[in-house]
Amino acid sequence: MLIIIVQKTKCVKKFHYSLIHGPSLVIGAVIASIALVVVFLGFDTISNESKLVLEPMPTIQEFVPPKVSMATFLENSSPILGDPNAPVTLVEFGDYQCHFCNVFFHSTEDDILKNYVDTGKVRMIFKDYNIIGPDSITASHGAHCANDQELFWEYHDILYSNWTGENNGWASSENLAKFAQEIGLDIDEWSECMINEIHSQVILASNRDARTLEITGTPAFFVIGPDGKITPIFGAQPFVVFKNIFEIELKKNN
Repeated sequence: MLIIIVQKTKCVKKFHYSLIHGPSLVIGAVIASIALVVVFLGFDTISNESKLVLEPMPTIQEFVPPKVSMATFLENSSPILGDPNAPVTLVEFGDYQCHFCNVFFHSTEDDILKNYVDTGKVRMIFKDYNIIGPDSITASHGAHCANDQELFWEYHDILYSNWTGENNGWASSENLAKFAQEIGLDIDEWSECMINEIHSQVILASNRDARTLEITGTPAFFVIGPDGKITPIFGAQPFVVFKNIFEIELKKNN
């Protein structure tokens, strides 16, 4: 039986996912600040594009699991963090401006990395679900453009490390460029990626995947076991919740 744990409402629901398919899973030059101002003017319009318009979250209702493919969880995502052959996969749908996503990052993620990802037991994937505001979309662009220089997770981390609230400007284009500098990205290459919106389709597809799964908030997690069983975890749950599910799934691999 699959267990949903909802952080805000403490509501618990149970269901099974029905999978159609299960294919195998096939991210520093720093320029002068005056030049960055020109860059800001170029990609500051990303978040206002009509094709990247934010859609309202679906109405909360009794969850009826859709029939989905494994690609819904694994594609249109970040690169894998951890051993690509780890027996258990943790998929997170998140928004970089989301308060509870930030709570998870600071209170739980390090323990998961230390005990499960770094030890080769669990691999982790991040997927975009932009539900807070326009800066959420621009921040997602920043992370995917960092991925072009194999620094997705470093950019992901610096975003959450600099979180100060929702829709208050901390994820402005100017700040996103500063973060790119701080982690040693080639700022010219990264800025060109931002201006050209190279990863728009990946971000849009990830948001569609979230809606297909009828996710109503972030963060939302899905633990995929070695036998393909999928266990959802909703909300910024404590480490012990993840640990208990990981241990159940890892026993199947022995």
